[in-house]
Amino acid sequence: MAEKEQFEILWDKIRERAQKLISPMSFETFIAGLEPVDVINKRIFLKASTEFAADTIMQRHAEKLREAVVSADVGLVNFALIVDGSDEYVLDEAPDALEEVRIELDKRFTFDSFVVGTSNKFVCAAAKSVAAAPGENFNPLYIYGGSGLGKTHLLQAIANEIGEKKPTLRVLYTTSEKFLNEYVDSIMDSKRGDGREASARFRNRYRNVDVLLIDDIQSWAGKRGVQEEFFNTFNELYSQNKQIVISSDCHAKELTTLEERLRTRFEGGLIADIQPPDLETKVAILKRKALEKRYVVPDDVLSFLVKDSDSNVRTLEGRLNTVIFASKLHEEPISLKLAATALQESIISDEQEEVTPDAIIRATCTYFSISREDLLGRKKLQELVRARQICTYLMCDMLSLPLVTVGKEMGGKDHATVIYSRDKIAELMRVNDKILKDVNDIKSAILRQ
Repeated sequence: MAEKEQFEILWDKIRERAQKLISPMSFETFIAGLEPVDVINKRIFLKASTEFAADTIMQRHAEKLREAVVSADVGLVNFALIVDGSDEYVLDEAPDALEEVRIELDKRFTFDSFVVGTSNKFVCAAAKSVAAAPGENFNPLYIYGGSGLGKTHLLQAIANEIGEKKPTLRVLYTTSEKFLNEYVDSIMDSKRGDGREASARFRNRYRNVDVLLIDDIQSWAGKRGVQEEFFNTFNELYSQNKQIVISSDCHAKELTTLEERLRTRFEGGLIADIQPPDLETKVAILKRKALEKRYVVPDDVLSFLVKDSDSNVRTLEGRLNTVIFASKLHEEPISLKLAATALQESIISDEQEEVTPDAIIRATCTYFSISREDLLGRKKLQELVRARQICTYLMCDMLSLPLVTVGKEMGGKDHATVIYSRDKIAELMRVNDKILKDVNDIKSAILRQ
């Protein structure tokens, strides 16, 4: 059965439920004509003919349509809208509604995919305990450790686990940067005369949740306004036994630029650190990453890749990606000789020009003969949309950057759009030879620059 036909079957069942929940006139005007175009992470993507129709649905009928998705019992939990001709989808922006936050989660980040070793056994157990009984154990849970050791993975694993096992709970994962930006936006709105509504929208978003997870809290250093806002949010949630999980790159006591009252709140829960992995854990991590990419890498190659490497998991994955790509490029099985040659060529390439987001953007523009402005802009031509998605995928694949950073490099795209683009290209590469060729040709051009 064709993929499109499968989407239609799901949508027919959902639409049947929606017809019973939404008034006949509204249903015929806004809902009946929606077209199912994709399913990702238990969310059905529906195409609306105009931006007005999409906005009206999100403002007036989102709750009922979401109820129809769930009650149709087809294995889906939510929906998103795409305006015809756009590569971006509309989120629920109704002032009094809680924005669905699972859109920001990477479904690959689970407890099953987290490699446990002596360096992280304790913190992983604490995270699992929190996911099993939010608000009852270790509140707040404060996780700290160096870059690339798995803090984000654990936070999102908690959110994903709760979302799957306790779907009625409202879970919000965000970064400290996004919290700060939304706080600043609420202040700017207040200066334009929309203060009360903007403040209420911001506070409702963060205080009407059952579980709040915030990544990289150290970035608030010296910013008194956002610290005050989070302190009040923390107290509101904590007083209702709502779970709070925080990550940082250092122990709470070392956050000397944060207010004392915030540090003492953090220290009142459980503080758990992630230590750098030992050699055995590094090998296990790479073996897991290889299997996720559907590659079997010999043990001697894995041992070679971790030898003299640093403890950053992203760096380890970068080495693995280099070897896998060399295997594809030269059409050779992965061996110790191939790995040694690939890493040596990578070092030489790095000396010539480091692979950066800008290098990936330039190579994509050259390959598709488009301007940088068009690639990073918002024009909806199909060829630009596809180039944009491929460029996003390459940044995620070659650089292992945080998704929020990829979004910034791609012209200010949000977390959700980055995830959608990355997953869409990954899926197309498995079934579309042209897309696979385009991606590999651009990657070759990047490495040869």
